[in-house]
Amino acid sequence: MSFPIRSTAFAALAAVLLAVSSAFAEPTTVTFVHTNDMDRMEASGGKGGLANLMAVVKAERAAGEHVIFTHGGDAISPSLLSGFDKGAHMIDLLNAADVDIMVLGNHEFDFGPKVAMERIAEATFPILGTNAIDSDGEIIDGAIASWTTKAGEFTIGFFGLVTPDTTEVSSPETVSFASLEATSREMSAKLREEGADLVVALSHTGIEEDFDLVNAGTGIDILLSGHDHLLMSYYNGKIAMMESAAQADYVSVLEVTMDRVERRGKQRFVWSPSFRTIPTAGMEGDAEMAAKVDSYLKKLSLELDVEIGTTTTQLDSRRASVRGGENAIGNLISDAIRKGVEADVAITNGGGIRGDKIYDAGTVLTRRDIQTELPFGNTTVKLEVTGAQIVEALENGFSQVENGAGRFPSVSGMTVTWDAKAPAGSRVKSVMVGDSPIDAAKNYTLAANDYIAGGGDGYSVFKDAKNLIDPAAAQLMALMVVDYVEAAGEIAPAVENRLVPAE
Repeated sequence: MSFPIRSTAFAALAAVLLAVSSAFAEPTTVTFVHTNDMDRMEASGGKGGLANLMAVVKAERAAGEHVIFTHGGDAISPSLLSGFDKGAHMIDLLNAADVDIMVLGNHEFDFGPKVAMERIAEATFPILGTNAIDSDGEIIDGAIASWTTKAGEFTIGFFGLVTPDTTEVSSPETVSFASLEATSREMSAKLREEGADLVVALSHTGIEEDFDLVNAGTGIDILLSGHDHLLMSYYNGKIAMMESAAQADYVSVLEVTMDRVERRGKQRFVWSPSFRTIPTAGMEGDAEMAAKVDSYLKKLSLELDVEIGTTTTQLDSRRASVRGGENAIGNLISDAIRKGVEADVAITNGGGIRGDKIYDAGTVLTRRDIQTELPFGNTTVKLEVTGAQIVEALENGFSQVENGAGRFPSVSGMTVTWDAKAPAGSRVKSVMVGDSPIDAAKNYTLAANDYIAGGGDGYSVFKDAKNLIDPAAAQLMALMVVDYVEAAGEIAPAVENRLVPAE
């Protein structure tokens, strides 16, 4: 008679132990594979590109049980092909990459909100736009406020943030961007109320905005960011933050181990991060994605052979011409970028003009011609500079003309008198901005390519200038020139005494 009693007691005890043990979740590791700021589909110099990215993602998915592939925004622009299909190819490629979740970036608005909504609708993955509010007071059509997923017994909640600077550096038109901090507080609380254990902000925000969010105590556990093109991982014991440079030159991986522990008689959720950085240089890309990218590169080749307009004057891009004096093609390019960002003046360097050929008057120009002349993928930035900084930049531009240096300037919005025989550093004799002498103390807006804006070719003076449109938000220089020629249909650039040799 005692045996059944013992068996029953044992069974009851086992049931209690099972219930207790099941109240505690098993430790679970989730892997976040993160990329951001990736508008270039192909590798460059053996690194980056979607085929290499896909190879990393597939390897991580094969190695981990719970893997989330995140994209921190800026995909559909700027690139040469996006200038023709408004970024549709990138959404198609990201669909093939099986992205889990993406946030809108400022470049998603480069073609206006209507195109942004079209691209969102084409995506087979969810796109966050939590603080991207249209004129009706709702999130831009197609984007979502939050997304949740499970990893083992744990719930992970995401929301998305887009930098409010988008209103200044892109073309969101009717779309505005709510406060990053207020949105973060509201969504962190909401997601936790809905059962999220871990709250992730997938953001396209600047580094100062990132640290403001980290330090504000908004309830975020993890911030996966983009926009600055920084390679960064950070953990302060409470919040983890990560950004993955740009173009998938590197892929950032964050492994988070989640658990529940009992403290003072209560179960508490705990987590810990581990960071990895995977350089893609020299790796073997995913063959299937490489084939898909190649099909778009062939399409791009066809797009480049499209006629855009006619020049009724001769254009001379030979090395000596663009590095030795005022020239018509330099004037064309500097005019195009000045108009493209609506700046007071523009400066571009002769070393960035590389076609090394003559286009006779009457030549029908193609997109390929412009790409040949501007092959480096430079973008057009907008700086706020003083008159004194402009003069210093011009002195640098003329400082090595006798050596045929690439720093020689082409300008727009200015007339500069200069003396090639004077000592370097004192060759600028006068500068007129429009019809007025330059004012050393006055602020002007300047269009320039991102290379010289970052101090390239000796233009170090620009490194201290205020960015109004920085490289992360800028559009391709070549596309600005294409758009400029297409809009005109017929152009007649000429040497018109912008750079006047002193007598």
